[in-house]
Amino acid sequence: MQYIYFTLLAGLLYLASAWIVDRIEIAAGRRLEYRSLLFFGILLALALITFGAVETYTGKP
Repeated sequence: MQYIYFTLLAGLLYLASAWIVDRIEIAAGRRLEYRSLLFFGILLALALITFGAVETYTGKP
């Protein structure tokens, strides 16, 4: 069951990261040069937080 949670969260985090990058670019008023690095950083941070929470709440390592 834990793998299903991880899979669903990964898809949601991907979409959330893309939305956040779009919002940042709209606020900046231009397309960012290192957009992919920003996307990766946001996705990595969100994944570490949420995947750690899933492991904590499901009680499995």
